[in-house]
Amino acid sequence: MKKISLSLLFLVFLITGCATNPSSRLARQCQDGLKIANKELSFAKAKGFSGTVEYTKAATLLTGAAIQYEFGKYPNCIDKVKRARRFIKNSQFDKNKN
Repeated sequence: MKKISLSLLFLVFLITGCATNPSSRLARQCQDGLKIANKELSFAKAKGFSGTVEYTKAATLLTGAAIQYEFGKYPNCIDKVKRARRFIKNSQFDKNKN
């Protein structure tokens, strides 16, 4: 019984380790998304869009995404990056509308 418990525990650690593999497809998608979104955010700032609410929301989401990446929560990171990129685009649209 003790061997089964230890084997099960080892299996859980193995599966958990694979889920947070920094070289996995999700990790790369998160990391690439962060790079692109941060470049877009810098470009938006250079164009004068940093005063918009959408820009601030995007910056906050990207900070959260970077933290999610560090903790291996890649699906959450990817979600935050996608939402941040939408806010970045909206910040430029809303500022141009005025």
